Amino acid sequence: MWSTGHCPRARLVAKTATKLWSSKPSEPSRPVPSALPRPQTEKHRRRREREKTILSVQHNKAQDQALTWSEKPKIVYTAQTPAGTKKDTSLPFPSSYSPDYVESCWYQWWEKQGFFNPDQHERLSHRVDQTFSLCIPPPNVTGSLHLGHALTVAVQDALVRWRRMQGYKVLWVPGCDHAGIATQTVVERRLLREKGKHRQDFTREEFLEEVWKWKNEKGEEIYHQLRQLGASLDWSRACFTMDPGVSTAVTEAFVRLCDSDLIYRSEGLVNWSCALQSAISDIEVETKEVSGPTMMSVPGYENKVEFGTMFTFAYTVEGHDSEVAVSTTRPETMLGDVAVAVHPDDPRYQAFHGQWCRHPFTNRLLPIITDTMVDMELGTGAVKVTPAHDFVDLHLSQRHSLPRPSVIRGDGTMEPICGQWLEGMKRFDARQLVVDALAEKKLFRGKKHHVMTLPVCSRSGDIIEPLLKKQWFVRCNTMAMKAIQAVEEGQLEIIPHHYTKTWKNWLSNISDWCISRQLWWGHQIPAYQLDLPNSTTKEEWVWGRSEKEARQRAAVKYGVNPDDITLRQDPDVLDTWFSSALFPFAMLGWPEKTSDLHHFYPNSVLETGSDLIFFWVARMVMLGSELTGQLPFKQVLFHSLVRDKYGRKMSKSLGNVIDPLDVIHGVSLKRLQEKVKEGNLDLREQQVAMEAQRKDYPNGIPQCGTDALRFALCSHKIQGGDISLSVSQVLGCRHFCNKMWQTLRFTLGVFGDSATPVGTLEEEYVKAVLLNQNEGTEVATDHRSTTKQAASTVLYHCVSLSLALLSPFMPFITEELWQRLQPFRPEALAQTSLCLQPYPQSTRLTHWYFPEEEKDFLLVQDVIRIARSLRTQCGLTKEKPVLWAVCSPSQAQTLLRFGSAVLNLSRISNLEIFCPDLACPLPSVHSTPPPTGCFIGVVDHTCQLHLHIQVCIRLIPIDLLQHSLMHVRQ
Repeated sequence: MWSTGHCPRARLVAKTATKLWSSKPSEPSRPVPSALPRPQTEKHRRRREREKTILSVQHNKAQDQALTWSEKPKIVYTAQTPAGTKKDTSLPFPSSYSPDYVESCWYQWWEKQGFFNPDQHERLSHRVDQTFSLCIPPPNVTGSLHLGHALTVAVQDALVRWRRMQGYKVLWVPGCDHAGIATQTVVERRLLREKGKHRQDFTREEFLEEVWKWKNEKGEEIYHQLRQLGASLDWSRACFTMDPGVSTAVTEAFVRLCDSDLIYRSEGLVNWSCALQSAISDIEVETKEVSGPTMMSVPGYENKVEFGTMFTFAYTVEGHDSEVAVSTTRPETMLGDVAVAVHPDDPRYQAFHGQWCRHPFTNRLLPIITDTMVDMELGTGAVKVTPAHDFVDLHLSQRHSLPRPSVIRGDGTMEPICGQWLEGMKRFDARQLVVDALAEKKLFRGKKHHVMTLPVCSRSGDIIEPLLKKQWFVRCNTMAMKAIQAVEEGQLEIIPHHYTKTWKNWLSNISDWCISRQLWWGHQIPAYQLDLPNSTTKEEWVWGRSEKEARQRAAVKYGVNPDDITLRQDPDVLDTWFSSALFPFAMLGWPEKTSDLHHFYPNSVLETGSDLIFFWVARMVMLGSELTGQLPFKQVLFHSLVRDKYGRKMSKSLGNVIDPLDVIHGVSLKRLQEKVKEGNLDLREQQVAMEAQRKDYPNGIPQCGTDALRFALCSHKIQGGDISLSVSQVLGCRHFCNKMWQTLRFTLGVFGDSATPVGTLEEEYVKAVLLNQNEGTEVATDHRSTTKQAASTVLYHCVSLSLALLSPFMPFITEELWQRLQPFRPEALAQTSLCLQPYPQSTRLTHWYFPEEEKDFLLVQDVIRIARSLRTQCGLTKEKPVLWAVCSPSQAQTLLRFGSAVLNLSRISNLEIFCPDLACPLPSVHSTPPPTGCFIGVVDHTCQLHLHIQVCIRLIPIDLLQHSLMHVRQ
């Protein structure tokens, strides 16, 4: 019904935005300079260059340039409407589309009427005996939603509204994730900024009170955003991952998995943040590439620390007048070396196989081992083995039964095992002391620039330290094999299908999952350390759903009186992803056998970002299958990641993170920059982000509305590459909303004051067939009541069906316009809201399909388009020339049938037709060709238009004449 040509395809949006946006070219991008050791002034210059590179990305497309825009007049809905009551659509129809007017009141009414509750299903006349359920990926309560969340909401809500209109019993549960480490970090920063206090200045209970205050504030903000996005969630079932019900599910899951020996406690190598003094998840580890010596800030250090250097030192070979040189980027860890490894085929070291090296500081003997894992081309080809501080080295030590001494403590200082000269010193301060000591012993062999990847904690900015720690782990191998089998046997479908290979590869090489975190905010681990009378065992642990149950378990296990047992609950908390993995069934009341669990589990589908395939999706499948005996969902739909218009990852430090509400309501540049200042960026990052905003949004962001934002997001190929979204694309969809608005204004104008209800599709089929036989203009100009009524019916159904088709994607404007059609709707078909209207089905529209008539009408449209284009080329305004059509006999019959429409819409005086291949004469078809001197336009290979100008034409632009004369028939 409405052309979407001006919507989000980038090459088309630029055309639609021409009148509102003016573009100015941006600077070309420059390469990032290599990080090499230079004077201090040179370092400042390099930093400025890097920041300039961020701001000077090459912009090749019109929409990728800095844009300015003209403010649209805002029309607001002013009628007094108590919250939750229906909007008054009998008021005068505004002259133009305004998101403020259209989007007011509807959501509150939908919610109060219970349209999003599955109980609404019983009221649907078109209900079917099927359910549809899914869970929203619960956003972290660390802050506001971003455009990635908006894409998830837009896609999921479209699915939910579509199924609800199809008559399914639908449940979509809202929720938020407590986001343990992320939330604790932001609350700690807030307390330090506002109160000047650290976490350790509070008791655990006092600190958790502060976190709950943050959660209540941010949780409501997130729920407000979800409502603003039009998400048709059942708010009566809202679920937070620290709610009592979910906490019960988490405890139950932990206990069951421990009882099944799928959770165990052991010493393992983990990603450790010394700043947070906690293990962290892989998803919280970011990588930073350095191309050479680079100075970086590290939490806890006054001065910056250098990275990107490879150090080489020598171990003397015991009993030989020889040495083996090893290269490392971390000389401070050499105090924990337990061996030197070389490749068995490396000819340089074959004489040393099975020999020993003497450690210069500890005097320990280190074996020289051979292993094919060693890269002969890297460094010297000999590798120091430090199992307690490197994941590869740990694997080597397990293969060769080597010890694993730790030399760095959890706070990032050196262990006593390193000697008094290093004990208690910070790890990176110890680095230079170790290098100096090696040089003093004449064992240092130099250093050189080295390209490397640094693991950085996304929460604290700290450099990740692999440390051996006693933690709780989940055994994943058996569950992972079942997850692979589920996909291979078709029990679980992953879309796009190419992710099945990623799924299998990752799960086939899965490691056990560390689930304990040394935090205060989160689900405290329901495990208890025992103190038994006369026990010499250092560590004994039991678990239980309560301390009482744990005590009983311990008494039975060790054969002692429960009163003689002292229990201390593990102060650590569970990884956030552990509770998130339970969400599909915990939100439905598991482990209780609730009605929701019976009706809506397994979920019908999971729709989420492809970046969560491992951290969330795979773990939901593994734990869901293990704990419930069923897959948590039958299908997984992955959407792409949303990037900015330059294809960059959205980052607060780049200034390209966009709040969806800023696109919906519009925002000034001043307010955008205030938000940057309110964040946690340091001063330098603030300046970079604010400069980027000045370049991209010199006048701020225009108001686009929820419908335009949702439509722009859903119009992308969400299962292809990453989505590069620009505000101009969303603005183009706002123009499309205005087209819809004006279409209904026209429709209501055709209906006039008549409120005669139209018939059903089936009843009007006969009228439609009869109407199809009339000439197009007779429908619009003939005042006979039957013909006009039939035309109105067709127009009504076209508009009504188009609104229903678009409703899942654009719920606000379609509801507003659909309600305006209420007086013309048959009582038998009337529904309270469009979101409860039956979704259009092709089986009910087959009577309206006329392939031959459609083909004929497309020809007529093309003829009118080419004719109007010829008029424009000739500079005609009021003149009505003669139009000749040189075409096939079948095309001639079509044009004769629709001749009146061609005359009126092409603004010509006469339509003359000539058929070169005509075998038998046809009425009104000429036997002679058109006169010479006509302007010619080509419709297709059998049809040409000749515009014959018989009047004096003045002021035709020379360039248009020159262009047109090239096509004049000689």
